[in-house]
Amino acid sequence: MRRTHARTPAELVAARPEPEFQLTFDGRPIRGLPGQSIAATLWSAGILTWRTTRVHGRPRGAFCGIGACYDCLATVNGRPNQRACLLPARPGDAITTQEGDGYAALDR
Repeated sequence: MRRTHARTPAELVAARPEPEFQLTFDGRPIRGLPGQSIAATLWSAGILTWRTTRVHGRPRGAFCGIGACYDCLATVNGRPNQRACLLPARPGDAITTQEGDGYAALDR
């Protein structure tokens, strides 16, 4: 019986991922990888919540992961109400905790 060592999917297809990059969450530097969503980047940094609810201030993060529930809303580069599970992370992105509806500091 012939045995081979276990290989990762990246090794099997000879993938060469691009290098990681830096972005920030509430001013704290975190690392991201090309192809990750903002939610995945936050999760990999150990950050599970990045928004509070409008009425009771309860913490929220990613729930469905496909953009249907809107629990993952975040303020990204000064733009509130961005769905972190759908938005690709990019080098230099500034993600901040969103409180309530995210429009408190903006003129309507």
